[in-house]
Amino acid sequence: MIPNLMRRAKGALAVTIATGALLTATAPAHAAPAPTLTAAGAIVIDSANGATLTAKDADTKRPMASTTKIMTAALVASLPGLNLEQKVTVKQEYLDYVYVQGASSAQLKAGATPTVRQLLYGMMLPSGCDAAYALADTFGTGTTITARTTDFIAKMNAKAKELGMANTVFDSFDGISPTGNNLTTPRDLAKLTQYSMANPLFQTLVKTTTYSSGGTATLATWSNSNLLVQPRPTGYGYPGAIGVKTGTTTASGKCLVFSVTRNGKTIIGVLLNDEERYMDSMALSDWALGPAAGSKTALQRSNTAPIPDILD
Repeated sequence: MIPNLMRRAKGALAVTIATGALLTATAPAHAAPAPTLTAAGAIVIDSANGATLTAKDADTKRPMASTTKIMTAALVASLPGLNLEQKVTVKQEYLDYVYVQGASSAQLKAGATPTVRQLLYGMMLPSGCDAAYALADTFGTGTTITARTTDFIAKMNAKAKELGMANTVFDSFDGISPTGNNLTTPRDLAKLTQYSMANPLFQTLVKTTTYSSGGTATLATWSNSNLLVQPRPTGYGYPGAIGVKTGTTTASGKCLVFSVTRNGKTIIGVLLNDEERYMDSMALSDWALGPAAGSKTALQRSNTAPIPDILD
């Protein structure tokens, strides 16, 4: 009787140990505390269901800079019957605006006729405010440029309301705020990005590393300002990075909306006013999804000379 009991006890212990090992191996990647961030506001959500994985001051309104262009692109990409090959004549007003504002540019030429598709790439890759202006002017309603762009911004705010972005207001189609009231929160911006990434056209735009404009702009090739998706040596080439958008102004600081997919799971992250936006985004992704095979750990990355940031 006693030997049999001992054998059963040992068997039960072996099962317990094996089960424990299995549970340890399959524990969520974010079982450990989330990494400390330099961002003023941040959030990471599960793209599939919108569940919050971690957050830092995620409901405080802050300037969003060129991450505004996520909404501009999402609005255009979702238009019924959108003709991506529609040609748009570049007006001198777009170029004057970029010059006066000292804004990021797709280097469009007055009189050129890029397609809507090309303008979307020109807006989302080099963060061209001239391309954003052209799109707002084209898809707004009115008899003047001012009326059309104002109408387009009104459509941006209507879409924000529809998506439940209660703490967001747009006064700009590109993030250059004339009133200082172009504001959002990490939670709202993550919600917008989750919606936007469900659109195949938007997905394609934001994960593209380079795009040839086919001679419709002074610069024939545009590079994505998001260094997560850019391969080394000019970018981090972070495994699984599929977007989304950078943004920088004096008021906003450095901002980054990012999305990473790994092992069948996709996350969306937002970092507002973050001097270490790339280090923080990779640390958060490693925490939420587990380190990618062959990629550097957050500690290794922090000890490596950073790649020069592209401020847009």
